[in-house]
Amino acid sequence: MTTIQAAGCVLWRRTPAGLEICLVHRPKYDDWSHPKGKLKLGETALTAALREVAEETGYTATPFEELPSSHYEVDGRPKQVRYWSATPTEGAFTPNDEVDRILWLTPAAARAKLTQPRDRALLDTFLA
Repeated sequence: MTTIQAAGCVLWRRTPAGLEICLVHRPKYDDWSHPKGKLKLGETALTAALREVAEETGYTATPFEELPSSHYEVDGRPKQVRYWSATPTEGAFTPNDEVDRILWLTPAAARAKLTQPRDRALLDTFLA
């Protein structure tokens, strides 16, 4: 069985109030997560991660270090999601069919808001 390949970013920024993490809300799943999505044919994981950030948040981003990958099953198929930390460079959010809201939250608030435990673990690794 072929593994579903996806990629995304822990999108973060520094403000006068401190570090903020961007989370996306997907109405299809009614969940809060880091921006991510499936690779297109011939696309590298990093290119896909940055494309997904742009599509889901409206921001272009500068990537930094690669973070640990997530591995889980979706409808009985294995899925691997590779992640990078990234900061926004420019842009603005516009709601769309895939993502209807984004939030910029403190790390503690982001951790509490994330739906999946694997996303909380990823945030903990990023913060460490």
